[in-house]
Amino acid sequence: MPAFPPRYGATLQRPRYAWWMPKIALAQMNLTVGDIHGNTARIISAVQQARDTAAQIVAFPELAVTGYPPEDLVLKRSFVAANISALDEIAAATGDLVAVVGFVDADDDRLLNAAAICHDGRVAAIYHKHRLPNYGVFDEQRYFGEGRGHWLLDTNEGVVGVCVCEDAWPATGPLVSQGDAGAQVIVNINASPLHKGKLGERAAMLGERARRARASIAYVNMVGGQDELVFDGGSMVVGADGEVVARAPQFEEDFVVVEVPVGEPRGGHGASMERLALDLRDTDPAPAPVITPELAPAQEIYEALRLSLRDYVEKNGFQKIVIGLSGGIDSSITAVIAADAIGAENVLTIAMPSEYSSEHSIQDAKELSENLGIEMLQIPISHVFHAYLHTMTDAYGETKPGLAEENLQARVRGNLLMATSNRYGHLVVATGNKSEMACGYATLYGDMAGGFALIRDVFKTEVYELCRYRNTLGPAIPENVLTKPPSAELRPDQKDSDSLPAYDELDPILEAYIQEDASLDDIVAAGNDRATVEKVIALVDRAEYKRRQAPPGPKVTVRAFGRDRRLPITNQWREGSPRKLPARSVGTQNDE
Repeated sequence: MPAFPPRYGATLQRPRYAWWMPKIALAQMNLTVGDIHGNTARIISAVQQARDTAAQIVAFPELAVTGYPPEDLVLKRSFVAANISALDEIAAATGDLVAVVGFVDADDDRLLNAAAICHDGRVAAIYHKHRLPNYGVFDEQRYFGEGRGHWLLDTNEGVVGVCVCEDAWPATGPLVSQGDAGAQVIVNINASPLHKGKLGERAAMLGERARRARASIAYVNMVGGQDELVFDGGSMVVGADGEVVARAPQFEEDFVVVEVPVGEPRGGHGASMERLALDLRDTDPAPAPVITPELAPAQEIYEALRLSLRDYVEKNGFQKIVIGLSGGIDSSITAVIAADAIGAENVLTIAMPSEYSSEHSIQDAKELSENLGIEMLQIPISHVFHAYLHTMTDAYGETKPGLAEENLQARVRGNLLMATSNRYGHLVVATGNKSEMACGYATLYGDMAGGFALIRDVFKTEVYELCRYRNTLGPAIPENVLTKPPSAELRPDQKDSDSLPAYDELDPILEAYIQEDASLDDIVAAGNDRATVEKVIALVDRAEYKRRQAPPGPKVTVRAFGRDRRLPITNQWREGSPRKLPARSVGTQNDE
């Protein structure tokens, strides 16, 4: 089977080597999965923008035409055909510019994650991604076949290679192979989602690959929110010496033209290396490159959450959102991020006090709404709650108040939020954090109700860090919210610490068990109390069925619940013991 479909023939000539500085534009774009028409129009507009600048080559993100990840959309033949037709439209707009565009290619019975090299109004060559990630959030082996062969562009500005995303990560992968074959600069197109600290990881990896390949790397990344994923941009150019030459900002679209210092001209070797000779157009010098600094950790996560919520709202056609505002820290940070993401005028909050809600919590919610300029309604739930209790008493008789009565309050609130959504079309944003979701300290169809769970991958201790960071930008979250003991306020004098270890003790255990798959003994050896670790692990294991029913939310850690961490609900394995889980005990906080 040929490496590339015959419709994309190329005129091959002898290699020509020159040591110059090709001008490469990195089109860091926020594209939408499935919007082939809209994505194509935006790509063509960016091609025209590149033609109006000093750029000789413009690079677009991985699967730019379809958006990433298209998932089972690629199993629809009409979808794949539409994306190939769109590529031809893009190619027709290139003129004397070279455009590297990500799309889904079809080669006989295979689908391929591809980078088209467009020039002079046509698709001149196609590179197919070799390394298909199949871990964490990635599932590419479900859809795509592995690519074979390479294209090197022999230009008047040096030898240019092209590869896709994961092809750059292995130490002996396709990017390095192209360097060994003589590539002096390699264009690497990406849809690389964020987790904490990943920008630095990418820069370090690209530096190592550039030194090994003896070639500069022009790395372009997607930006934007897509369901649980956040693409943070941070496109960059890394010189052959491994140093960052230019870097675009995170979490916003950008268009950067960089004169890329190529590696020294040399001969090369390598199997399956096709060569395409073309002249890059003459242009004026490009502006001096800018290296945007890395964001501080709390700012990075805050901006990721803000972008994720904004895109989820806008790309799914919502206008406004509604949040249950309790006066606690989780609903407070959710409301603040929402106001920053889509505007205070598009955020409705509802305080729903019960007889157990403290006066300071109601006041904290009011102060927060005033600080942000958002609308807050107050709907007391005591009469609805007691109507439920009377109904239950009629059916079941008198009983001592317990978990059922506590969770009824959460479910009344969830019903009111969903009713508001039904009446006005607002998106309900849930407010639970990762520590609570991990331990099952949440109520199904209550505080877990909603269409999007903004902070579901943020540990409780990190929620406090986000609040403190946001308050450095201006008055937002009342100080009392940051200092009072966390409480669900579902019974008199309730505190989270009644059911869970203190969060500064809990979160490191959760991080070790969930993020690192550490064993019970390993976590205890790190200095944690064995009984506490055993309790936490049992809570996490037991709550899997709840997490499966939780709304989606943005991934910001190395390992998020859902796409990253997939465990069976029906599962009798228990860490530290092969014995079965004991029967559920009535009234445990972990139950529904």
